[in-house]
Amino acid sequence: MKIKAFLKLVEIQTKVASVIPFTTALLFVLYSTKHLNALNMVIMFFSMVIFDMTVTALNNYYDYKRAEKKHGYNYEIHNSIVQYQLKTSTVMATIAVMVAISAALGLLLVYRTNLITLLLGGLCFAIGFAYSYGPMPISRTPFGEMFSGLTMGLGIPFITYYVNVFDQNVLNVSLSGNSFALSFDIYSILGIVLVSLPAVFGIANIMLANNICDIEDDLPNKRYTLPIVVGKEKAILLLKVLFALAYVAIVAAVVLRVLPLYSLLALLTIIPLSKNVKAFVANPTKKDTFGAIVGSFVMLTVALIITIVLGILDGAFLHLLVK
Repeated sequence: MKIKAFLKLVEIQTKVASVIPFTTALLFVLYSTKHLNALNMVIMFFSMVIFDMTVTALNNYYDYKRAEKKHGYNYEIHNSIVQYQLKTSTVMATIAVMVAISAALGLLLVYRTNLITLLLGGLCFAIGFAYSYGPMPISRTPFGEMFSGLTMGLGIPFITYYVNVFDQNVLNVSLSGNSFALSFDIYSILGIVLVSLPAVFGIANIMLANNICDIEDDLPNKRYTLPIVVGKEKAILLLKVLFALAYVAIVAAVVLRVLPLYSLLALLTIIPLSKNVKAFVANPTKKDTFGAIVGSFVMLTVALIITIVLGILDGAFLHLLVK
């Protein structure tokens, strides 16, 4: 398989949806704890990206295998297996190699931390496979937005945060006989959840916008996505509400002192983001306006990342003054 075909198969351009939550969590760890486990971050990054590529390749493979309507918006270009005339055996072998590498890196991370990392990572792995594999993949149901948003928007940041603070009693699980006990630092857990919410809602909206654009093609292919179940108008309303909730989460995080005051600057993206949403609502198509929703997610989350960096620099400057 040529590199160009591989990159198309894994849709490398979409990996921003996992890299951004990872980066947000990494910077939040640095801002909130002034500590970073660099090696764990490197292992986590490659395991995460490779597994994300695996899920995308698997999704493309099963979309190709299950497709009953192989025309529409540039199907022969949109589907890499058709475009590059890839052998299904080659695609499955590639997926198997990526699964092995990602799992090996994940187990290395477990070895360096504890079994809670295995539980968290295992859950994300299970959801990732269930998203594309099985008699009723999540991607073909009304729950695709919820699972993709929570897994990538919250799962990735939570694990990224945890593998840096695993030895600080932020989250503990214990088994004794027939008893199971879970304890956690409420403020720390609430903090990473709030910081993750803009990505959760943004990623869910990318999936939602994608499914809104695909309504006409999904029905013949028996993909009963959320926009098909609730209708186009309600799906568009949900898209607007989720973006609004992303801003509410940022304000709440600042009020609770989880994020620096600088993070309110992310609210400046409201106007351009609103324009993007209006453009999409007026003409929801992959060709013309879907990119505006992806751009809105990137704009909002990158703005948040920049404000966290400002908080880190401000804290470092104050530390120097105190010295």
